Amino acid sequence: MNPGRRPISRNSDGVVEIVDQTELPHRSVVIRLQDLEDAAEAIETMRVRGAPLIGATAAYGMALATARAADDAALAAAHRRLLATRPTAINLKWALDAMRDRLLPLPTEARAAAAMALADRIAEDDVAICSAIGDHGLEIFRALLAAKPAGARLEVLTHCNAGRLACVEWGTATAPIYKAHAAGLPIHVWVDETRPRNQGASLTAWELAERGVPHTVIPDNTGGHLMQHGLVDVVVVGTDRTTADGDVCNKIGTYLKALAARDNGVPFYVALPSPTIDFTVADGVAEIPIEQRGGEEVSHMRGVTEDGRIETVRIVPEGAAVANYAFDVTPARLVTGLITERGVIAATREALAAAFPEAARAASGKAGGREGGA
Repeated sequence: MNPGRRPISRNSDGVVEIVDQTELPHRSVVIRLQDLEDAAEAIETMRVRGAPLIGATAAYGMALATARAADDAALAAAHRRLLATRPTAINLKWALDAMRDRLLPLPTEARAAAAMALADRIAEDDVAICSAIGDHGLEIFRALLAAKPAGARLEVLTHCNAGRLACVEWGTATAPIYKAHAAGLPIHVWVDETRPRNQGASLTAWELAERGVPHTVIPDNTGGHLMQHGLVDVVVVGTDRTTADGDVCNKIGTYLKALAARDNGVPFYVALPSPTIDFTVADGVAEIPIEQRGGEEVSHMRGVTEDGRIETVRIVPEGAAVANYAFDVTPARLVTGLITERGVIAATREALAAAFPEAARAASGKAGGREGGA
């Protein structure tokens, strides 16, 4: 993978390409998405992952489907197929609904070009959103660093991969890290390995090394110990879905980091792009569907042997039962603030609705429509 290559892009021939993240960090593999099924398979198998990137990939999947068949039935089928790929991240539905709503009013012959144009715009909008998150997060980092002794570095802990590989560029939780590093701020990142798929160890660490950001990979259960000993100044994570009341659904293990942060007086921020807000959901624990993935992700691990072979090995006793919950929910009361493209806000219904009134109104209108039709 070339340094700085986007995880999804259209090449000079207009072909949609993705970086196969299941091969990182050991091999660089770029795959062409030819049709709807290619896009759906890439999302399901986590060749692409991260809420913003899932949304962008789904948009391109709709565009590829529309290039082959653009009638109403084909649009509905493509929307249905892609929506079923992963249930938790709301960006998926947001992007698919945006594509459908843009295309349905158009004549059939105009839909293919419009679909690809909108998919491109969704991708570019993500770049702008993440860059703005980085700017606002950078100000938090500056303030935290100013409170430390002269010459000290800022110690940041992050979980999973909320980096540029989870988005189109910049990332969410990593955007302020990259901007702080570029601005010359002394910064060090504690990188949770993030079992069972190790997105921190394999992807976040790879990204940070690519950008020259000092970092240390740690086992998932180390964060609380580091906080107890004053070795973490701030925790910054991403989100796959945030409720109207500010509950945050993110990679499994995030909740435990938030609890440790609260117990040790460490600020806990969530980098929140607005498409991940779900104003139709209030209680994250009760209402957000939590994806359960295959047990082999827990029972097996993939890595490089001493002689350079990439192998997958079983790490649990044969026949052992395993569970693989992919996400958990951090209650809003544990969140210090939400770093959005419109500024840093409280994790409350009032603050979210004030920052994104158009999205809150749209969700209220849809809810009203459903109630009226019942």
